[in-house]
Amino acid sequence: MYRGLSVAAIVPVLDEERKIAEVLRRMPRGSVDEILVVDDGSVDRSAEVARSLGARVICMGRTAGVGAALRAGFAHALQRGHDVLVVMAGNNKDAPEEIPLLLDPIADGRADVVQGSRFLKRHADFGPMPRYRRLATRIHPLLFSLVARRRVTDSTNGFRAIQGRVLRDPGLDLDQPWLDAYELEPYFYLTAMRLGYRTVEVRSRRSTRRGSLARRR
Repeated sequence: MYRGLSVAAIVPVLDEERKIAEVLRRMPRGSVDEILVVDDGSVDRSAEVARSLGARVICMGRTAGVGAALRAGFAHALQRGHDVLVVMAGNNKDAPEEIPLLLDPIADGRADVVQGSRFLKRHADFGPMPRYRRLATRIHPLLFSLVARRRVTDSTNGFRAIQGRVLRDPGLDLDQPWLDAYELEPYFYLTAMRLGYRTVEVRSRRSTRRGSLARRR
């Protein structure tokens, strides 16, 4: 429990047997009650490694897409009654040590959705990202802000915390087939805003231990 909240971490993974081990070792166990690794059709030992390190593994059985993997993780976490769901990458891109920063605004009663932002500080933290993706991650928030009619500094970062009651709202309609891939995350963020949920950004950084670029995110 973290400040009275039951927390599940949802970690999609595809062929990241070495990196998922590092993610799980760095996970702050005092902040997370259950780790759900969603194996999106890996052909390596990702699932086996995750189980050996104490995670509960959900196997998709095929590569269904990160959106489909997240939906499976959401459903499982909600079924188990967790209050808050934290989403993070399985390729060691995010910093697990920063999970409490995502949880605090929810525990304080200030937010329903907390978005990690790499751009709330003076110098953006891109990590080992190609230049074309750096450009895209700066343009996307501008366009997203215009559509959302509020300022958003980072709309492409998948590191976030969500109150379970938000995901139970039928107005989200996350089961649409076109959301099986990367579209689910910005769609969720925008729709949660439009439904009136309180969203807050907190500073996040790229993991300094990430290593080479991953296939998924």
